[in-house]
Amino acid sequence: MPTSSHLLAFALTATVIIVIPGPSVMFIVARALSYGRKASVLTIVGNSTGEYGQVVAVAFGIGALAERSVALLTGLKLFGAVYLIYLGLKAIRDRRSLLGLVQPETTPTRRRFLLQGFIVGLSNPKSVVFFVAILPLFINRTEGSFPEQILLLGLLFSAIALLCDNAWSLFAGSARAWFAKSPRRLELIGGIGGLAIIGVGLSLALTGRKD
Repeated sequence: MPTSSHLLAFALTATVIIVIPGPSVMFIVARALSYGRKASVLTIVGNSTGEYGQVVAVAFGIGALAERSVALLTGLKLFGAVYLIYLGLKAIRDRRSLLGLVQPETTPTRRRFLLQGFIVGLSNPKSVVFFVAILPLFINRTEGSFPEQILLLGLLFSAIALLCDNAWSLFAGSARAWFAKSPRRLELIGGIGGLAIIGVGLSLALTGRKD
């Protein structure tokens, strides 16, 4: 079981990562803008399920290897830092593509919303990097096995993600008309999110490994 300090540090880091607009957040915002609150909630449920699938894979794959290799943990940290910086730059570069989010499509079924959310969550590169390169850094080596602690921290991540994603969904659903009047405001969200991701990546690269 991770200590309270590890849990708090992880929760704060996870919150920063989650609230930054990435593939999952922007997809959820798109569902809310195009189809409303109910559709975005179904998307959030599917997305969270898909992301926890990544946690399970890490717990019984990368986690088991990282438990026995300090070098691997260090390498994962540097890889995660570089990739987060890349995602930040990409978010800034692609911010204008967010303008298409306010264009409605043919309304999918409930099952389709869940499935689409699951696929986006399972394939989300931002969460993959977080679970592989960052989450293991918050494991307490003296308290239980890596897989068990990763699964527990993954549940904490999912709980925070559900709260934050629902906040994004509520905001987007309430602001549909506001975005429709001036969709370029989405560019600002994308640009700020990109800068924030770069900041997290630089911070990860410059800080020491947590034991």
